[in-house]
Amino acid sequence: MRSPKPSTRADGSKQPIKLLLWLALVCGLFGYVGAGEVVEDYLRVARNNIHPTAPSGEIVFVAIDEHSTQRIGAWPWSRRKLAELINRATLAKADAVFFQPGLDDHAEPAGDQALAKAIERSGRVTLSVRTRQGTGLRGERSVRGPTSQLARYARLADTSLFYNYQQAVWRAPFASSYDGQPIAGMATALSGRKGLPTSGDFRIDYSVEVAKIPRIDAADLLEGLTPDSQLKGKTLIIGFDGEAFGDQVWIPGRGRMGRSYVQLLGAETLKKGLPRDLGFVPALLIALVLCWWSRRAQTRRGEEIPLIVGFVALVATPVLLEANLVFVDVFAGLAALVAMSVRLAWRRWQAEGLINADTGLPNLAALRESREAPERLLVAARVHNYAEIASTLSDQGQAEVVRQIVHRLAVGERPLKVYQGDEGVFAWFTERSAALTGHLEALHALFRAPVSLEGRPVDIALTFGVELGSRRPNASRLGSALVAADEAWDQGLRWKYHDPARQEEASWRLSLLGELDAAIDKGEVWIAYQPQYDLRRGKVIGAEALARWTHPDKGPISPAEFVAAAEQQGRITKLTDFVLDRAVSTAAAINRRGTPFTIAVNISPRLLSDRDLVVRVKHALDRHRLPPERLTLELTETESLQSAEEGLAILDGLRALGVRLAIDDYGTGLSTLDYLKKIPANEIKIDQSFVKGIKVNRSDLIMVQSTIALAHSLGRSVVAEGVEERATLDQLAEMDCDIAQGFLIGRPMGVRELIGALQIRIPRRVA
Repeated sequence: MRSPKPSTRADGSKQPIKLLLWLALVCGLFGYVGAGEVVEDYLRVARNNIHPTAPSGEIVFVAIDEHSTQRIGAWPWSRRKLAELINRATLAKADAVFFQPGLDDHAEPAGDQALAKAIERSGRVTLSVRTRQGTGLRGERSVRGPTSQLARYARLADTSLFYNYQQAVWRAPFASSYDGQPIAGMATALSGRKGLPTSGDFRIDYSVEVAKIPRIDAADLLEGLTPDSQLKGKTLIIGFDGEAFGDQVWIPGRGRMGRSYVQLLGAETLKKGLPRDLGFVPALLIALVLCWWSRRAQTRRGEEIPLIVGFVALVATPVLLEANLVFVDVFAGLAALVAMSVRLAWRRWQAEGLINADTGLPNLAALRESREAPERLLVAARVHNYAEIASTLSDQGQAEVVRQIVHRLAVGERPLKVYQGDEGVFAWFTERSAALTGHLEALHALFRAPVSLEGRPVDIALTFGVELGSRRPNASRLGSALVAADEAWDQGLRWKYHDPARQEEASWRLSLLGELDAAIDKGEVWIAYQPQYDLRRGKVIGAEALARWTHPDKGPISPAEFVAAAEQQGRITKLTDFVLDRAVSTAAAINRRGTPFTIAVNISPRLLSDRDLVVRVKHALDRHRLPPERLTLELTETESLQSAEEGLAILDGLRALGVRLAIDDYGTGLSTLDYLKKIPANEIKIDQSFVKGIKVNRSDLIMVQSTIALAHSLGRSVVAEGVEERATLDQLAEMDCDIAQGFLIGRPMGVRELIGALQIRIPRRVA
């Protein structure tokens, strides 16, 4: 038989619109709030390194650095030196001079006048203004500009910058206003480009190679060591270059550099053209279209190709766009593609477990996932001699018998989607019809003729069960149908409708343990904590972890029911590991809050034959970083515990870890001195059947009192269970019991209630 395509859904549904709407909403929100800014920044830095561009060479950086100050003197230089610097640039016929350092303070009058004359003589000097008190995450000083004496003969440009979460600069202003007048941004003015916007900002192209920007030392210019040819017709920007001056910012992909470099790179960006920022919408729309294409595909390759194309396009296309100063944010689009890829991988992983590998038929797991209309009937066929048939056949023979059974079941109802289970179970959904009973009679008659397998006739003995349609989970519906089929066999009938009166009992009996494993995975099983009260210290010092199961249909399931069933069927390991992991995690979290706290977990005696138990306990403690002495493992008294050397060796291994051991329900099993001697327990828990009777039953009182005395003489502590009355608690305190547990202290509760219970104080002090 041919297997269905791997991409086929168990229920055959294709509903891309709802998924795409969710992707558009969530990823659009990511893009709107800038949730992917970190990723975008790293991608842009990587793209800048892929397509480096050379600077125009028309802008020269006149650097005031450590070499300059060593030769000219420490900064700040006198206004006469600055005037000479501008005069040198003017004599060399520089096209324009931009002065990055602020000149907002007054110096000695003669120096200010000399500098003003130099600016006036040049007629091409631009001084810096900062118009923002704070930008981004980095705070600036108050709005400032040059003195009026200097500003009279100079142009003004805004050197304010925009900082992001890293205090990195990605954008610069086109223009702003100062003293009520519009002024250009420094990068805008430095570029010399006309017709640029008079408001807003632009993204700086950091692909420009900083090392290739012409640079001269300010000291060389002052001392006449710079050839005029290097300055003639050039635009000069005079600024700081070095950590000693403190005027540095973080340039993406470059590290910390002088603020002047940002203005230089911004100017080089504008010389190349006008940057355009398309935002996140185009990339997201492209990704959503490709996700829709993938979702509508009917083959595995058809699903993969659009997503591969999307990833390549969103990674490669921005490289070409940014080379032409077109910027686009791709994180939202990439997030949509990743989400679709994860969903595709998850669906394929699910599909792996929804198909019978030998026959290609959907299995019962696929039936449970099916979205068939609840009003449709569910029919189950049970082949009662299937195990006998399968034991005589090869794998190919078993596949052939399944093929022939399905072929006969589909007679009169083609196409029919049949789900195959183990041990000869087949099921399918069908429409309500008055002819159903006749159809089942005809199918049963059809199976009176044997099938031919490997050259010999084989009889098929089967009966049918029908679940009439309900809104219960498909697993429950199948259980009902199978119970009806089994009842039909027992009663000598060909088929039978399920009996609603026995529905709960039958389906529960069939699926208890299977549902328990699934319930653990789905979070239906949870941990309740019953506080333990230290009678001497007068406070809650720990709790016992108890498994609880809240079934979506049946509600709370008694632990006595599902724990006992798991133990009897040898499937207690998964439940125990789950309780252990959650309990240790909770205890570790409480201890990290500074509250000493011990957690107790029940261990089934059946696990004392599991050699991996010690390793799993150690891993749980290490994973959650809980000190071993904060974990107590409780074991119920049992004869096998006393006699099995392997079990005792495992207990010794647990003690070697530093874990505490407790004998649970003491008094209900073997209460001998030899038993207490052999078991390496730290603690004895007296069963509640004795504790509850100490006020009215002298035998129970003597039993509890003698147990406490015996335990203390052996160096072991005592926990009394079932404390429900104040008088019982007081009497236990008089008998020098160590710890009390019961409804008086606290009922089993969730984690939040447990945190509150740690503040418990018994109202009246125990004498």
